[in-house]
Amino acid sequence: MFLARVFVSPKSTVSDPEGRTIQGGLRQLGFDTVDTVRAGKFFQISLGEANREEAVDKIREMCEKLLSNPIIEEYSFELEEVTPSP
Repeated sequence: MFLARVFVSPKSTVSDPEGRTIQGGLRQLGFDTVDTVRAGKFFQISLGEANREEAVDKIREMCEKLLSNPIIEEYSFELEEVTPSP
């Protein structure tokens, strides 16, 4: 069994109004050293795949078909092998 942590964010060439709003709010709260904020999405997905290669392939397919918009977003993920709960 595997646990995937998927991170999706706007590509660096895409405007991020949510990130700019958060950055402004942080500065108003006194966090003056914040240079940029990029807002994104986080998914935690449990997979019952037999091996790491299959799990990687499935996560990539999920990201490309549903979890991200490849035109304006990029994604990355971490994959951890876990022991199923009894």
